[in-house]
Amino acid sequence: MNIDKSIKDNKAEILNYFRDRASEFLTVVKEKFAETQADKRARAINECLNETKNNLVATLLQKAEKENWSNREKLESLLMITYCNNVVMIESRNSVRPYEYMDFSRRVGELWDPFCKLCFYHPINDISLFIPPLFSEVKKKLTDEIISYIDNLNITPEQKGELKKYYERVWSLVTSGEIQLELDLHFSFRDQKYVVDFKSGFGSNEKGNTNRLLLVASIYHNLASNFKCLILVRAEENNSYFSTLKNSGVWEAYCGNEAYQKIMEYSGYDLKNWVTTNVAWSEDFKKETVAHFEENNLLQYLIW
Repeated sequence: MNIDKSIKDNKAEILNYFRDRASEFLTVVKEKFAETQADKRARAINECLNETKNNLVATLLQKAEKENWSNREKLESLLMITYCNNVVMIESRNSVRPYEYMDFSRRVGELWDPFCKLCFYHPINDISLFIPPLFSEVKKKLTDEIISYIDNLNITPEQKGELKKYYERVWSLVTSGEIQLELDLHFSFRDQKYVVDFKSGFGSNEKGNTNRLLLVASIYHNLASNFKCLILVRAEENNSYFSTLKNSGVWEAYCGNEAYQKIMEYSGYDLKNWVTTNVAWSEDFKKETVAHFEENNLLQYLIW
């Protein structure tokens, strides 16, 4: 397969490339795993196709660097490769283990997150990624500040000791272990640090995850680095969990077209326009895949 700047417009060629690879992989996978091992077949074909995509991406990025492609040229090429790989991965997985609605809706959501992040890995605007802090580092910093404050109070040593014990009790109430401060994306733009959580949508039982997100954002807001916390949701939401986060004062939450507008505002690229122009699941899937999705009412989940 030839890699050049025109690849961003060669959807049919890329689909054929991935499908040829998938046919090779499926032969091996079906020999290795029996029909009763549908889960293993599905996992294996996904891994094989992702490896193929990664090899293609590595080749493209190397050539782009040598030929000084612009970030827009790189990004649009990577978006097309990623989308085509998603199409073939979904239809190949469906051929060895047909999708039902829960698996399918979750899978489509899982693919949206890394797709959006491409805009930040190869941005049009001048943004930079950063490594999020560790909870252990944050806890130590806050603890050192409080201990120093208590030590300087004009009270007896016994009273200082009691205050320190109460402070430790507060930490034990917050968590019995480590809190993961790493979210889906961390970037700086115009002297402002942002942490981002991408979500496909909110299910009917998101209370635990919502509480975790509120705690994480509260920690970020109490750090000196002036973080802003964003939640970008693929679906148009009127869910109570989404409303809770949006009205929390610690999260800025956007869904549907507003989420795409924020992606464009920060990355500089109009991803919504690219999706509208290039993403056509029903037209790009094989006919047998579309037939299965229509029969099981799954096409409704293919809204990006």
